[in-house]
Amino acid sequence: MVICYFMGIFRLPHKSEWLVMLYIGTFNVVLHHSFIAVGLEGTTGVNGSLILGLMPLMTVLMAVIFLRQKVNLLRTVGFIFGFAGVATTTLTGSGGLGAMSMGDVFVFLGVAVQGFSFVLISKLRATFDPRLITGYIMVFGSVVIFGLSQALGADVGEMARVFDWHIGAVFLFSAIMATAFGHMTYNYVIKKVGPAESAIFINLNTLFAIIGSAVFLNEAIMLEHIVGFVLIIVGIFLGTGAIEYLLKRRRGKVVEH
Repeated sequence: MVICYFMGIFRLPHKSEWLVMLYIGTFNVVLHHSFIAVGLEGTTGVNGSLILGLMPLMTVLMAVIFLRQKVNLLRTVGFIFGFAGVATTTLTGSGGLGAMSMGDVFVFLGVAVQGFSFVLISKLRATFDPRLITGYIMVFGSVVIFGLSQALGADVGEMARVFDWHIGAVFLFSAIMATAFGHMTYNYVIKKVGPAESAIFINLNTLFAIIGSAVFLNEAIMLEHIVGFVLIIVGIFLGTGAIEYLLKRRRGKVVEH
């Protein structure tokens, strides 16, 4: 919100916009980040990264369910590939369904509620800058999440650990660069690029997270992770309509608005 102020886009919300932010903030910030935080404690960084990579496909699926968007055979195949990728990642390696941890389930729920929040955004049509609404819902969400953590028995004294230079650096980078700047930029730019380009860059999130898990957490990347990653990528390109977009653009059928 400080960044928005210096950019000249800060303003107070109108009465009708407070309810919009409440809906979006509940699903996009409170539930999403709470599920992810709980889930990552019970799964590996690689598994969590791959499940989070399902986000664009989950968003399209939510749009099909709640916005009654039509889905053709190609997109249906994409859904199958994407969810097969997650199943390959979470169900193989240690024997069937028992291999899926509760951490995997919570991360998946985090993906589902954020996908639903994107549907809410498209239906509610907030009337002010998406970068500014990002700031408001982050502040609202952080207050609620902090209260929720205390209700669940978290030790407030743990906050003192951020004064350690290593943990503090990770905290600040995650809060300022990844969360504040990253979300602001994403929410603003996503409307300015085509679905094909969006799918490409969203896939890089998963790729970087997997590499980070291997480099910084010393986690092993196994064959099922690679297979799951490939299936999810194929699923995203088919399920989000990226392939259709590229084919139409090549034929000169895409009209820029």
